[in-house]
Amino acid sequence: MTAGFAAAIALLSAPASAVTLPDDRAWMIRMIACKGNGVLMEVYLPQSVVFAPHGGMAAGKTADGYYTLDLTELNKGKDLEPVHVTMSADRKSVTVDQYTRGLPPTRIPVGGGTVDFDRRFGIGAKCGPFQAQDPNYGN
Repeated sequence: MTAGFAAAIALLSAPASAVTLPDDRAWMIRMIACKGNGVLMEVYLPQSVVFAPHGGMAAGKTADGYYTLDLTELNKGKDLEPVHVTMSADRKSVTVDQYTRGLPPTRIPVGGGTVDFDRRFGIGAKCGPFQAQDPNYGN
């Protein structure tokens, strides 16, 4: 019984840094959805960026997010990779930097458009508008 009591005290007195709690990056929101030839691409950003007090992603700023490449139709599954997402200074485009794979950054018009992501699967992807999920988008 003494050993159990000592173990309980040790657990309760552990430093706060030893406890892993989810931060706001755990709440991701899809901000861009694109469709290519048999593939889907999406970009997710933390809710803290999407619903920031200044009205979303600030002009000229970069945020860490995630990019998905859904190759399910090609029987290859769905990947999730970290990316850097930058809003242009004029707020007319968003750049997605797939830095972990060394691909050139992809520039996407805020209003949507056709872009090239990955040269193997993402050529001619048609993207919807950035921040379309934000209820105040366009207001």
